[in-house]
Amino acid sequence: QVQLVESGGGLVQAGGSLRLSCAASGRTFSRGAVGWFRQAPGKEREFVAAIRWSAGSTYYADSVKGRFTVSRLNAKNTAYLQMNSLKPEDTAVYYCAADLDYSYYVPRTMADYDYWGQGTQVTVSS
Repeated sequence: QVQLVESGGGLVQAGGSLRLSCAASGRTFSRGAVGWFRQAPGKEREFVAAIRWSAGSTYYADSVKGRFTVSRLNAKNTAYLQMNSLKPEDTAVYYCAADLDYSYYVPRTMADYDYWGQGTQVTVSS
């Protein structure tokens, strides 16, 4: 079992920045990956970014490329999502998820992930 806890959400003005954290406990995912997804009201959950834990390889949705950066800190078993140049359309509940499987592929669909956090709200005002 893996438990994931997101933090760092909040209210920010357009153009501002936030950093989300995803702290993991239980089994480690040193051979797996961590992904970030978001769900806006009335919309389906969508992929945002992901990172393979050991290799550090990343993948981003086109909508956030160049503005968001995903990273991880092994010593704290924590993943991060640095969000810059935020836009009102980035408003959503953000979820982190863990994939424990070893692969070279950076997983980017909900079905790839085994464990999910509870989500943290990000609101960007115009």
